[in-house]
Amino acid sequence: MYAVIKTGGKQYRVTPGDTLRIEKAAHDNGTIEFSEVVAVSMQEGKFESNLTDAKVTAEVVSEGRGDKILVFHYKRKKQYKKMQGHRQSFVEVKIKEIFVGGFSYDA
Repeated sequence: MYAVIKTGGKQYRVTPGDTLRIEKAAHDNGTIEFSEVVAVSMQEGKFESNLTDAKVTAEVVSEGRGDKILVFHYKRKKQYKKMQGHRQSFVEVKIKEIFVGGFSYDA
């Protein structure tokens, strides 16, 4: 049993009990609800057709910032160099349940 959710411009394949890092998202009381569900599958190769009320709930495990990425721009023969650093913020979540078609599936 798995679902494909869309958040932060990316899609993730999740099952109840999974832990994953997503881009920083607003949450209240340590829970996040993903209502943008792309696909839900109960068996391998078979997908649910009605996803109007499908949602995935997760609890926040931790928050933080990723490793520093160095961005370096260089134009040869023009004496131009520019270095910049970037650290992406993230939220680590644990998937609690998948709700689709009036049924709830949890770990």
